[in-house]
Amino acid sequence: MNISSKGHYALLTVFDLASQNTGKPVKSASIAQRQDIPQKFLELILLSLKQGGFVESHRGSDGGYSLARRPESITVGEVLRFVDGLPTKKGSQRPGPFNELWHNVDKAIAGILDRTNFTSIQRDWEAKQSNYVPDWEI
Repeated sequence: MNISSKGHYALLTVFDLASQNTGKPVKSASIAQRQDIPQKFLELILLSLKQGGFVESHRGSDGGYSLARRPESITVGEVLRFVDGLPTKKGSQRPGPFNELWHNVDKAIAGILDRTNFTSIQRDWEAKQSNYVPDWEI
């Protein structure tokens, strides 16, 4: 499955906002630094995510961005579809022996993406990080 850079960065942005449990808006510069996203590109992504109803912006010195909805109600599939648009079929549309197979693969991938929300991703990531033990042996 191919995901655009914009789609990948949009997912990282929503993940970052879902991971912040401070209850305060998050500055775009801190998201850019933590997720290694170019600041100018992040601003465009945040604008797009705001238009899609995924994030809210807050003005003022304590301003920044926050999720517009709870992270458990936002799925990876809906973010990718909004940011990257609907997937397009590539190649020949002629009847062939593999058409049904590819259609089933697309449905399976969409099903996984639509069942995966940002709370579950955050929980899984935190579990993996807590099991990581750095090896300081030299």
